[in-house]
Amino acid sequence: MGKLSFVLKRILSYLLPINVYKQHSSVSKNLEVTWANGELVLDSKNTNYSYGSLQRILRIGLENIGFETVLKAEHILVLGVAGGSVIKTLSEEIGFKGRITGVEIDSEVLQIANSYFGLDKIPNLEIIVDDASKYVLKDKNKYGLIIVDIFQDTTMPDFLFEDSFQKQICELLDKKGIILFNTMCLTDKDRLRNKEYLSNINSEFYTLRTIPRIERYNELIIIEKK
Repeated sequence: MGKLSFVLKRILSYLLPINVYKQHSSVSKNLEVTWANGELVLDSKNTNYSYGSLQRILRIGLENIGFETVLKAEHILVLGVAGGSVIKTLSEEIGFKGRITGVEIDSEVLQIANSYFGLDKIPNLEIIVDDASKYVLKDKNKYGLIIVDIFQDTTMPDFLFEDSFQKQICELLDKKGIILFNTMCLTDKDRLRNKEYLSNINSEFYTLRTIPRIERYNELIIIEKK
């Protein structure tokens, strides 16, 4: 019966979304696991948190970097794990076998990630429950790729755009390391914020490029160490 119910929900989800779990998180507020278009997705009140459109957005960024380049990294840092869709892309689709460290402030969303999306089944993954802004200050590792994907619903914390945070994550890059930064641009103010952020990065030491208007409102920023 359980397997039949699973199949039915998946088929019916092509007609309309089917909610399977709801939870209130002290950090992320309202979280929902839903069948949509034949796949399980994790959503907050107003946006997709993992899988669905978010997974497509970050996959575009990884394709732009190049899967072969991603595979050359020895260690990848993911700041903002949520349901772990980008980690699944790295491990299962790209076939990355090196170390992955994921930092997530919300322990409740990690429980959902483990229960519904099998995040804890990925063997080369270490999850750390911490505030990313604090974690990067004490991290001594070097990374070939750093993925920054931190949201609270549709809001991005201010610290992500501060010079001190940007410089700190750049310090964590190894030679030729790359940062993939997912941002949301809902207003002209957001677009100006991104423009100012890019202007503060030293182009003498880093190559910059952007992929704007992905899924309408997202802009990916790619920073590569020269």
